[in-house]
Amino acid sequence: MFPIEDLNILNYLNDIIDILLVTYVIYKLIMLVKGTKAIQLLKGISVIIAVWFFSGIFKLNTLNWLMDQTLLYGFLVIAIIFQPELRRALEQLGRGRFFSRGMIAEEEEKKNTVEAMIKATNYMAKRRIGALITIERETGLHDYVETGISINANLSSELLINIFIPNTPLHDGAVIINGNQILAAASYLPLSESPFISKELGTRHRAALGISEVTDSVTLVVSEETGNVSLTKNGELYRNLDEDMLRKLLDAELLAKSKPTPSSSKWNWRGKKDG
Repeated sequence: MFPIEDLNILNYLNDIIDILLVTYVIYKLIMLVKGTKAIQLLKGISVIIAVWFFSGIFKLNTLNWLMDQTLLYGFLVIAIIFQPELRRALEQLGRGRFFSRGMIAEEEEKKNTVEAMIKATNYMAKRRIGALITIERETGLHDYVETGISINANLSSELLINIFIPNTPLHDGAVIINGNQILAAASYLPLSESPFISKELGTRHRAALGISEVTDSVTLVVSEETGNVSLTKNGELYRNLDEDMLRKLLDAELLAKSKPTPSSSKWNWRGKKDG
């Protein structure tokens, strides 16, 4: 026979596991409806529950009865309203993807970010449209976001290109991206004071190196004069990137794939002058 103390510990463990599982399922359900119309409906349901709760406390009998009826038949209404989300959840559960959806969604988001960046930089490089794009990672860029114009829009190559079209209000400064969101445009970044930067590089490259020296962000630069594409990270400057090398670098930094090694004199390694 197990001692009573051991049984109590097992009961506590069961309760903890039970609570953690329920919490995780609720979290996954919230993530499932995040960004859809359903999230607005959930807010409306929260208001109804709050009204029902307070009407009971303050003895507002008529209002309380009305809320009782609303909640009583509300489950049927919810099933109808949330039918697309419920069907999607059941499909994912059947495919075994419900519990891994967060990681899958995040990976898909990063892939879309890489594709949007490559498409936009290719377009701008061919037409020599100057651009400065910073991707936020672990280190927050809120201070730099505040120096620009708030955008808060879904990332797309078309939007990036439009922002940097010459002689438009937002084309000067940097675009700051987090995940699949463009946070701000026309933001100011700190300029690098490194004495090793090639004299042929302008303000955009100095700003890209500067932000890479103080944060873990990844920054892309398209030269207005030459159309060349560069990337900075951790105080390192990669110059004259073709599409293949740019993709490898972005995959390595954003998708944690194997890192390419520089093999050409075109590279400007760690901000030092080209040989």
